[in-house]
Amino acid sequence: MLALGDITGGYAKAQVLEGVSLEAGAGAVTALIGRNGVGKTTLMRGVMGLLPRMQGDVSLDGVALGGLPTHARARAGLGYVPEGRQIFPELTVMENLAVGQRQPSRLWPEARLFALLPNLRDRRANAGRALSGGEQ
Repeated sequence: MLALGDITGGYAKAQVLEGVSLEAGAGAVTALIGRNGVGKTTLMRGVMGLLPRMQGDVSLDGVALGGLPTHARARAGLGYVPEGRQIFPELTVMENLAVGQRQPSRLWPEARLFALLPNLRDRRANAGRALSGGEQ
């Protein structure tokens, strides 16, 4: 279980979070929702140790993670995948996928790619800018 207790934090002089507490059970799907600018990303960054000004308790399965650096929190089992649209808008879907390969000679076969990402099969020649946010 992930447990957050009385989390307070922010950036420089701006306090964004005050007294946030939350419990997310192991194996449960938990959603953090709210308007733009209310602190969802700030909370997640704080939980991962990416926020310099944060106070409160963070524990995972009863183990306190409060003073640990980000890499130690990740090793303990926490993860954070920020939203981002990190594609090249002028490149095709296939070109964008190839950019991420360290060794072009070892590209995954298309069958393997599209087994993982079936919705992109029909879009493989489309420019990145033509993809919806979810497809990106």
